[in-house]
Amino acid sequence: MDAMNHPPTDLSNFNSILSLIKTAKDRILKTVNTEIIDLYWQIGKEVSEKAQNGGWGKSVVEALSNHIAANFGNMRGFSPQNIWRMKQFYETYKDSQILSALLRELSWTNNLLVMSRTKTDEERLFYIRLAIDERYSSRELDRQFDAMRFERAAISEKKSEDLPVKREIKEQFLDSYVLDFLNLPESHHESALQKAIIANMKKFLLEIGKDFTFIGEEFRVQVGNSDFFIDLLFYHRGLSCLAAFELKTTSFKPEYIGKMNFYLEALDRDHKKPNENPSVGIILCADKDDQVVEYALQRNLSPVLVAEYTAKLPDKKLLQNKLRELNGLTDSTE
Repeated sequence: MDAMNHPPTDLSNFNSILSLIKTAKDRILKTVNTEIIDLYWQIGKEVSEKAQNGGWGKSVVEALSNHIAANFGNMRGFSPQNIWRMKQFYETYKDSQILSALLRELSWTNNLLVMSRTKTDEERLFYIRLAIDERYSSRELDRQFDAMRFERAAISEKKSEDLPVKREIKEQFLDSYVLDFLNLPESHHESALQKAIIANMKKFLLEIGKDFTFIGEEFRVQVGNSDFFIDLLFYHRGLSCLAAFELKTTSFKPEYIGKMNFYLEALDRDHKKPNENPSVGIILCADKDDQVVEYALQRNLSPVLVAEYTAKLPDKKLLQNKLRELNGLTDSTE
């Protein structure tokens, strides 16, 4: 039979082969990265020890860089500046078994970012784990530093301690979200906020977490003869539940809780699958009074959280002072 008369091939039959290739490529890249980081660690260790004991300085490291180039061609990654970074890399992490065990899961660029933009081991551990879990590119990780993710996560943990929501749920959400990438004017309506999020969904998912899968906007739930619409509906893979987002461009009001509880009940009765956990609600407001939020949620039985958003990058000193204030309050009550 002429090949032209053959029925068209179903390309979906090839998906399993493509999956095998992708998995193998990912494993190869991970192995290569591990070897590179391990090599840089060993070089950093030797240069550090010789600088300390043998008097290695700038001229010796430049000679070493030239010698590597003469033996291996113009091999990238062994400039004098990068060799000094290897030394700093080793010296920064050599006394921490926990941190040094995780470094090989990050690219060299991300390791340099963490090393240059953190001051404490606690901060380093936070960003290393975040970059690994979320699989951040260097650009995405750099934004998290600009958006003060460490400080915001610490503040969220402090503020949520007494809220009546399971710990594993609270750990997946922040007290505040930075939505500077939406480029919203200072004064904006809820419809503009929703449209901007939809138009920048990839960046929004990077901010709230890659475990979220977007289901839809204005998600319809029918109760009796009436239709109701949830602003944004997601599925959270880690929590195995639906996550409803209600958007508010005003300050938080206690009555928002009742509306969210209604949505969660409708989702759990009519949309939640038997193997899924109860749905979670997040009320995202332009501002909130923490005491009002605590009172409003104290007797609430549904898993509802209240967060605020800002359309610009946060003030670093303001967040750091807020965290110090919360830590001081915690210390004084212990």
